Order: sequence, then structure tokens, then C-alpha cells
Amino acid sequence: METDRLRLRPFTAADAPHLLALDNDPEVMRYINGGRPVSGEEIRERTLPRLLRDHPCTGTRGFWAAEEKATGTFLGWFELRPLADHDPAVVELGYRLNRASWGRGYATEGARALIRKGFTDLGAERVTANTMAVNAASRRVMEKAGLTFLRAYTDEWPDAIEGSEHGEVEYVLTREEWGDCPA
Repeated sequence: METDRLRLRPFTAADAPHLLALDNDPEVMRYINGGRPVSGEEIRERTLPRLLRDHPCTGTRGFWAAEEKATGTFLGWFELRPLADHDPAVVELGYRLNRASWGRGYATEGARALIRKGFTDLGAERVTANTMAVNAASRRVMEKAGLTFLRAYTDEWPDAIEGSEHGEVEYVLTREEWGDCPA
């Protein structure tokens, strides 16, 4: 899948070094695990299997490696996967991009492309996205991509990280709402 500036492609095992670099940037991982380092073993045994998993109800893996179309540079990844294995009606949107790509509109561009794919190709009726309440940059991406604030909530964090005491937020976009948005 391509946008004006991005190429979104399926992950392969050869992406492990890119993922290791991405997940070892403390700023990238600040709202995920508090910026703690991730091992190569964790990438191989936990991260890659999740990114390579097929979702039969959508016919996709649910995760796409993001590359800058002009240069082929690995930027990070995007997620659009069903919340239930057997039903594509509700899909979760996510993204993790390297710091060099922040503030350049890539997250919004990729998110919009996947939302379109979800509603036009995958049978989604609702797109949902979550982040920590204090993650203002991710919340802006969700809003720019057309999602609206649904609720604030708290979850138990196995290992609390800075900001987790403020809870999380959920944003949503329905197929009907999306159909009302200009292209």
C-alpha cells in the first residue's frame, strides 16, 4: 500500500534490526514502557511474531512496516488489526515511528490510509485507538486522522511508568462518520 510519501508493506524477519533500533529509542518508547531498553531476543520472540501474525477475518497481518517512499528509509510501523479474531467490525489503529519522522505528518498520513483500507477493504465498522492521556502528540494524530475522543479510563499497568497515573484515552471513528468526512 502506498500514500503520497509512504510505502506500507508487510513485515519480514529481516526487519528485526529496524525494530530493535526503534524499540531502543527511549523517547519512542516513553509512553509504551517508560523508555526501557528492549533486547534482540524480545524482538525475535515477542515483537516479530505479533507483527507477522495473520488475521483470517481481514486477510491481513494487521501491522505494516512504514518506509519513506522516496528513499526506502524505515520509519516505523502502523497497525490496523481486529480486536476480535473472528470479527473485522472493530479494528485498532496504532503507530510507532522513529524520532526523525516526528512532526512531518507521516503518522497522520499513514493512519488515514489505514482507516480508508479498514472501511473500504476490510469490513470495519469502527476504528478505535488508545494512548496515555498525557501523550499529546499521539492524541493530535488521532484527531487529525478523523477520530474523536470517546472516553478516559484507567487500567492497571504491570509496571507503572511516568504519566500512567493520569490514565488513558480512547478515540473512535465509525464508518458512518468517516463517510461524512471530506476525502
